[in-house]
Amino acid sequence: MKPQAFGWLLAGFLSVNGALAQPYVIGVEQQEFRPHYWVGDQGEYQGFARDLLDLFARDAGLELQYRPLPVESLTPQLLEGGIDFKYPDSPDWARDAKRGRELIYSQPVVAYVDGVLVEPGRQGQGVEAVRRLAVVNGWTPWTYQGLIDAGQVQRVRSADLGRMIRQTMKREADGAYYNVVVATYYLDNIRVRPGALVFDPKLPHTKGAFTLSSVRHPELIARFDRFLAEHREAVEALKARYQVEANLDSEYLGMEQWKIDFLKRQKEKGQP
Repeated sequence: MKPQAFGWLLAGFLSVNGALAQPYVIGVEQQEFRPHYWVGDQGEYQGFARDLLDLFARDAGLELQYRPLPVESLTPQLLEGGIDFKYPDSPDWARDAKRGRELIYSQPVVAYVDGVLVEPGRQGQGVEAVRRLAVVNGWTPWTYQGLIDAGQVQRVRSADLGRMIRQTMKREADGAYYNVVVATYYLDNIRVRPGALVFDPKLPHTKGAFTLSSVRHPELIARFDRFLAEHREAVEALKARYQVEANLDSEYLGMEQWKIDFLKRQKEKGQP
């Protein structure tokens, strides 16, 4: 074997076994999105996503580095090679920026629902009752964009989730558009106003899934897919621990936990 060829073979072997391997950089969102993920006071990435990706790294023998970035910077960084992976991502996001580029997406990691939360008394009134829709800057309410463009719904801009919730509770907006699990978690655990706003499943909403994406590492995306399949029980346990898919496929979506428990007990007793 030629010395040069042997050198490449040795480098590849050492890289796979970690001696020369550099950490892979995962670009993550620099925002509070509990219980999915958040960045602590010391800048440490935390939450369901961190625990899941750490579990994958241990299983695959990889070293991962998390780089929190503003949401709008993540896709450009991924396309320009500044980061190795992006989480979360979706083929439906930033389509214009990604046009003509080949990205690889993992299998779905966790399901989500984006929809409108309203005061309980406004639930079930239909889309005609939503004239002012509070939306966090950077979010696109796809199912309402046509109505916004037509002037039938006014977009009320919000700097963050907390501001959006306050606007809706003070009736500066008729509803708040956000990830339902995250908004409900905020109301239940941070604002401590469970049930002040509730998800209205009769209003237009979007269902999707978060994925892990990459431009340069299709082989590691494939390995991540195998991890999700082979460690399904561990992944589901993490989801249950963080409640990231809490009641997504039931009539209880967006309800505070005490009410869910009460309704389930009523059903068990055979009461309507």
